[in-house]
Amino acid sequence: MTYLVTGATGGLGGYALEYLKKLVPTSEIIALVRNEEKAATLKEQGITVRVGDYGDTESLKAAFTGVDRLLFISGAPGNRQAEHSNVVNEAKEAGVSFIAYTSFANANNVDNMLSTDHQFTEQLIERSGIDHTFLRNNWYLENETPLLKAALHSGELDSSAGDATVGWALKREYGEAAARVLSGQQDNPSIVELSGQPHTYTQLAEALSQASSKAITARDLDDQAFIEAVKGQGLPESAANGILGIQHLIKAGDLVVESKDFEEVLGHPLTSLEDGLKEILDL
Repeated sequence: MTYLVTGATGGLGGYALEYLKKLVPTSEIIALVRNEEKAATLKEQGITVRVGDYGDTESLKAAFTGVDRLLFISGAPGNRQAEHSNVVNEAKEAGVSFIAYTSFANANNVDNMLSTDHQFTEQLIERSGIDHTFLRNNWYLENETPLLKAALHSGELDSSAGDATVGWALKREYGEAAARVLSGQQDNPSIVELSGQPHTYTQLAEALSQASSKAITARDLDDQAFIEAVKGQGLPESAANGILGIQHLIKAGDLVVESKDFEEVLGHPLTSLEDGLKEILDL
Protein backbone atom coordinates (compact mmCIF):
# COMPACT_ATOMS: atom_id res chain seq x y z
CA MET A 1 0.00 0.00 0.00
CA THR A 2 1.25 3.49 -0.82
CA TYR A 3 0.03 6.78 0.65
CA LEU A 4 0.64 10.13 -1.02
CA VAL A 5 0.26 13.44 0.82
CA THR A 6 0.02 16.60 -1.26
CA GLY A 7 1.15 19.97 0.09
CA ALA A 8 3.69 18.03 2.11
CA THR A 9 5.87 21.01 3.03
CA GLY A 10 2.88 23.10 4.12
CA GLY A 11 1.43 23.36 7.59
CA LEU A 12 -1.48 20.93 7.28
CA GLY A 13 0.43 18.51 5.05
CA GLY A 14 3.36 18.55 7.44
CA TYR A 15 1.17 17.66 10.40
CA ALA A 16 -0.54 14.92 8.38
CA LEU A 17 2.82 13.37 7.54
CA GLU A 18 3.95 13.43 11.17
CA TYR A 19 0.86 11.52 12.27
CA LEU A 20 0.84 9.21 9.24
CA LYS A 21 4.35 8.00 10.11
CA LYS A 22 2.90 6.64 13.35
CA LEU A 23 0.23 4.68 11.49
CA VAL A 24 1.90 3.18 8.42
CA PRO A 25 5.48 2.27 7.42
CA THR A 26 7.50 5.31 6.38
CA SER A 27 8.67 3.38 3.32
CA GLU A 28 5.08 3.45 2.03
CA ILE A 29 4.65 7.23 2.32
CA ILE A 30 5.11 9.60 -0.61
CA ALA A 31 5.26 13.38 -0.26
CA LEU A 32 4.23 15.59 -3.15
CA VAL A 33 6.04 18.94 -3.14
CA ARG A 34 6.53 21.83 -5.52
CA ASN A 35 10.02 22.65 -4.28
CA GLU A 36 12.32 19.68 -3.76
CA GLU A 37 14.84 21.70 -1.77
CA LYS A 38 12.25 22.40 0.91
CA ALA A 39 11.67 18.65 1.26
CA ALA A 40 15.21 17.74 2.30
CA THR A 41 14.15 16.89 5.85
CA LEU A 42 11.42 14.61 4.53
CA LYS A 43 13.97 12.65 2.54
CA GLU A 44 16.12 12.34 5.64
CA GLN A 45 13.14 10.74 7.38
CA GLY A 46 12.94 8.07 4.68
CA ILE A 47 9.90 9.53 2.95
CA THR A 48 9.81 9.32 -0.84
CA VAL A 49 9.59 12.80 -2.35
CA ARG A 50 8.01 13.53 -5.71
CA VAL A 51 7.82 16.94 -7.35
CA GLY A 52 4.53 18.06 -8.84
CA ASP A 53 2.20 20.98 -9.31
CA TYR A 54 -1.58 21.00 -9.59
CA GLY A 55 -1.26 23.10 -12.73
CA ASP A 56 1.09 20.63 -14.45
CA THR A 57 -0.68 17.45 -15.53
CA GLU A 58 2.50 15.69 -16.63
CA SER A 59 4.05 16.15 -13.19
CA LEU A 60 0.88 14.80 -11.57
CA LYS A 61 0.83 11.82 -13.91
CA ALA A 62 4.34 10.88 -12.76
CA ALA A 63 3.65 11.68 -9.11
CA PHE A 64 0.52 9.52 -8.86
CA THR A 65 2.05 6.45 -10.49
CA GLY A 66 1.69 3.49 -8.14
CA VAL A 67 -0.25 5.47 -5.51
CA ASP A 68 -3.08 3.70 -3.71
CA ARG A 69 -4.42 6.31 -1.26
CA LEU A 70 -4.22 10.07 -1.76
CA LEU A 71 -4.54 12.94 0.70
CA PHE A 72 -5.62 15.77 -1.56
CA ILE A 73 -5.10 19.07 0.25
CA SER A 74 -7.02 21.80 -1.53
CA GLY A 75 -5.00 24.33 -3.48
CA ALA A 76 -4.90 28.11 -3.14
CA PRO A 77 -7.80 30.19 -4.46
CA GLY A 78 -7.41 31.57 -7.95
CA ASN A 79 -7.35 28.85 -10.59
CA ARG A 80 -8.46 26.20 -8.13
CA GLN A 81 -11.23 24.53 -10.11
CA ALA A 82 -8.99 23.88 -13.13
CA GLU A 83 -6.14 22.69 -10.91
CA HIS A 84 -8.39 20.43 -8.85
CA SER A 85 -9.76 18.95 -12.06
CA ASN A 86 -6.19 18.05 -13.01
CA VAL A 87 -5.64 16.31 -9.69
CA VAL A 88 -8.81 14.23 -9.83
CA ASN A 89 -8.42 13.34 -13.51
CA GLU A 90 -4.81 12.22 -13.10
CA ALA A 91 -5.62 10.32 -9.91
CA LYS A 92 -8.31 8.39 -11.75
CA GLU A 93 -6.00 7.75 -14.69
CA ALA A 94 -3.31 6.45 -12.33
CA GLY A 95 -5.70 4.06 -10.62
CA VAL A 96 -5.71 5.76 -7.21
CA SER A 97 -8.23 3.82 -5.12
CA PHE A 98 -9.06 6.38 -2.43
CA ILE A 99 -9.02 10.15 -2.02
CA ALA A 100 -9.27 12.07 1.25
CA TYR A 101 -10.03 15.64 0.24
CA THR A 102 -9.79 18.67 2.53
CA SER A 103 -13.07 20.46 1.92
CA PHE A 104 -14.97 23.18 3.79
CA ALA A 105 -17.42 23.00 6.67
CA ASN A 106 -20.97 22.11 5.59
CA ALA A 107 -19.81 22.67 2.01
CA ASN A 108 -22.93 21.49 0.22
CA ASN A 109 -25.26 23.68 2.30
CA VAL A 110 -23.53 27.06 2.22
CA ASP A 111 -22.74 29.53 -0.53
CA ASN A 112 -19.79 31.80 0.14
CA MET A 113 -16.40 32.83 -1.20
CA LEU A 114 -14.78 29.69 0.18
CA SER A 115 -17.37 27.01 -0.46
CA THR A 116 -17.83 27.23 -4.24
CA ASP A 117 -14.55 25.59 -5.23
CA HIS A 118 -15.04 22.87 -2.62
CA GLN A 119 -18.55 22.11 -3.86
CA PHE A 120 -17.10 21.83 -7.37
CA THR A 121 -14.31 19.50 -6.23
CA GLU A 122 -16.56 17.27 -4.15
CA GLN A 123 -18.82 16.79 -7.16
CA LEU A 124 -15.80 16.11 -9.36
CA ILE A 125 -14.56 13.38 -7.02
CA GLU A 126 -18.01 11.84 -6.74
CA ARG A 127 -18.32 11.68 -10.53
CA SER A 128 -14.87 10.08 -10.81
CA GLY A 129 -16.10 6.98 -9.01
CA ILE A 130 -13.05 6.94 -6.73
CA ASP A 131 -13.78 5.91 -3.15
CA HIS A 132 -13.41 8.97 -0.95
CA THR A 133 -13.88 10.83 2.30
CA PHE A 134 -14.47 14.56 2.32
CA LEU A 135 -12.71 16.14 5.28
CA ARG A 136 -14.94 19.15 5.83
CA ASN A 137 -12.62 21.29 7.92
CA ASN A 138 -14.16 24.05 9.97
CA TRP A 139 -11.66 26.75 11.06
CA TYR A 140 -8.11 26.65 12.36
CA LEU A 141 -7.72 28.37 15.71
CA GLU A 142 -4.41 29.63 14.31
CA ASN A 143 -6.37 31.70 11.77
CA GLU A 144 -7.36 34.04 14.60
CA THR A 145 -3.76 34.76 15.64
CA PRO A 146 -3.67 38.43 14.46
CA LEU A 147 -6.85 39.25 16.38
CA LEU A 148 -5.70 37.28 19.42
CA LYS A 149 -2.31 38.96 19.60
CA ALA A 150 -3.93 42.37 19.29
CA ALA A 151 -6.31 41.44 22.11
CA LEU A 152 -3.43 40.52 24.39
CA HIS A 153 -2.04 44.00 23.79
CA SER A 154 -5.27 46.01 24.00
CA GLY A 155 -7.44 43.89 26.27
CA GLU A 156 -10.17 43.73 23.61
CA LEU A 157 -10.85 40.95 21.12
CA ASP A 158 -12.39 42.58 18.07
CA SER A 159 -14.80 40.85 15.73
CA SER A 160 -17.69 41.68 13.43
CA ALA A 161 -19.45 38.32 13.61
CA GLY A 162 -22.05 38.98 16.29
CA ASP A 163 -22.97 35.92 18.34
CA ALA A 164 -22.37 33.38 15.56
CA THR A 165 -20.29 30.36 16.50
CA VAL A 166 -17.16 28.80 15.02
CA GLY A 167 -15.91 25.21 15.39
CA TRP A 168 -12.28 26.14 16.09
CA ALA A 169 -9.63 23.44 16.45
CA LEU A 170 -5.86 23.27 16.08
CA LYS A 171 -4.29 22.74 12.67
CA ARG A 172 -2.37 19.76 14.00
CA GLU A 173 -5.68 18.15 14.97
CA TYR A 174 -6.98 18.55 11.44
CA GLY A 175 -3.69 17.04 10.25
CA GLU A 176 -4.09 14.07 12.57
CA ALA A 177 -7.65 13.47 11.38
CA ALA A 178 -6.49 13.56 7.77
CA ALA A 179 -3.74 11.03 8.49
CA ARG A 180 -6.11 8.67 10.26
CA VAL A 181 -8.59 8.76 7.39
CA LEU A 182 -5.82 8.33 4.81
CA SER A 183 -4.37 5.32 6.64
CA GLY A 184 -7.59 3.37 6.09
CA GLN A 185 -7.26 1.73 9.49
CA GLN A 186 -10.81 2.65 10.47
CA ASP A 187 -14.12 2.84 8.69
CA ASN A 188 -15.14 6.39 7.87
CA PRO A 189 -18.19 7.75 6.06
CA SER A 190 -17.83 9.58 2.78
CA ILE A 191 -18.25 12.90 4.62
CA VAL A 192 -16.83 13.87 8.00
CA GLU A 193 -17.64 17.29 9.44
CA LEU A 194 -14.45 18.15 11.31
CA SER A 195 -15.70 20.87 13.63
CA GLY A 196 -14.78 21.59 17.20
CA GLN A 197 -17.30 22.54 19.83
CA PRO A 198 -19.08 25.72 18.67
CA HIS A 199 -17.90 28.91 20.39
CA THR A 200 -18.64 32.61 19.97
CA TYR A 201 -15.99 35.32 19.95
CA THR A 202 -17.21 36.27 23.44
CA GLN A 203 -16.36 32.75 24.58
CA LEU A 204 -13.05 32.96 22.75
CA ALA A 205 -12.26 36.15 24.67
CA GLU A 206 -13.14 34.42 27.94
CA ALA A 207 -10.85 31.51 27.07
CA LEU A 208 -8.06 33.94 26.20
CA SER A 209 -8.52 35.64 29.57
CA GLN A 210 -8.12 32.30 31.31
CA ALA A 211 -5.16 31.25 29.18
CA SER A 212 -3.27 34.52 29.58
CA SER A 213 -4.41 35.57 33.08
CA LYS A 214 -5.26 38.95 31.52
CA ALA A 215 -8.64 40.65 31.37
CA ILE A 216 -9.86 40.30 27.78
CA THR A 217 -13.29 41.44 26.66
CA ALA A 218 -15.03 40.84 23.34
CA ARG A 219 -15.89 43.87 21.22
CA ASP A 220 -18.33 43.43 18.33
CA LEU A 221 -17.81 46.19 15.76
CA ASP A 222 -19.53 47.35 12.62
CA ASP A 223 -17.66 46.75 9.38
CA GLN A 224 -15.89 50.09 9.13
CA ALA A 225 -14.85 50.11 12.78
CA PHE A 226 -13.54 46.57 12.40
CA ILE A 227 -11.50 47.55 9.33
CA GLU A 228 -10.00 50.49 11.20
CA ALA A 229 -9.22 48.33 14.21
CA VAL A 230 -7.42 45.72 12.10
CA LYS A 231 -5.49 48.39 10.20
CA GLY A 232 -4.52 49.83 13.56
CA GLN A 233 -2.78 46.54 14.28
CA GLY A 234 -0.41 47.28 11.42
CA LEU A 235 -2.09 45.16 8.76
CA PRO A 236 -2.72 46.61 5.28
CA GLU A 237 -6.25 47.44 4.17
CA SER A 238 -6.31 44.46 1.78
CA ALA A 239 -5.64 42.10 4.68
CA ALA A 240 -8.23 43.88 6.82
CA ASN A 241 -10.83 43.46 4.08
CA GLY A 242 -9.94 39.79 3.76
CA ILE A 243 -10.43 39.22 7.47
CA LEU A 244 -13.71 41.15 7.33
CA GLY A 245 -14.88 38.83 4.55
CA ILE A 246 -14.34 35.87 6.85
CA GLN A 247 -16.20 37.69 9.61
CA HIS A 248 -19.17 38.09 7.25
CA LEU A 249 -19.04 34.37 6.47
CA ILE A 250 -19.02 33.54 10.18
CA LYS A 251 -21.82 36.00 10.97
CA ALA A 252 -23.95 34.34 8.27
CA GLY A 253 -23.65 31.09 10.24
CA ASP A 254 -21.59 29.22 7.66
CA LEU A 255 -19.26 27.77 10.33
CA VAL A 256 -22.05 26.78 12.71
CA VAL A 257 -21.73 23.00 12.71
CA GLU A 258 -22.82 20.55 15.40
CA SER A 259 -20.94 17.30 14.86
CA LYS A 260 -19.15 14.58 16.81
CA ASP A 261 -17.24 13.42 13.72
CA PHE A 262 -13.94 15.05 14.71
CA GLU A 263 -13.48 13.22 18.00
CA GLU A 264 -14.78 9.99 16.47
CA VAL A 265 -12.14 10.16 13.73
CA LEU A 266 -9.38 11.05 16.20
CA GLY A 267 -10.44 8.54 18.82
CA HIS A 268 -9.79 11.09 21.57
CA PRO A 269 -11.09 14.50 22.71
CA LEU A 270 -10.04 17.70 21.02
CA THR A 271 -7.78 20.17 22.80
CA SER A 272 -9.77 22.65 24.88
CA LEU A 273 -10.03 26.21 23.63
CA GLU A 274 -7.98 27.49 26.57
CA ASP A 275 -5.19 24.95 26.06
CA GLY A 276 -5.22 25.53 22.32
CA LEU A 277 -4.70 29.26 22.89
CA LYS A 278 -1.81 28.54 25.23
CA GLU A 279 -0.24 26.35 22.57
CA ILE A 280 -0.49 28.69 19.59
CA LEU A 281 0.33 31.87 21.52
CA ASP A 282 3.03 30.29 23.68
CA LEU A 283 1.30 31.42 26.89
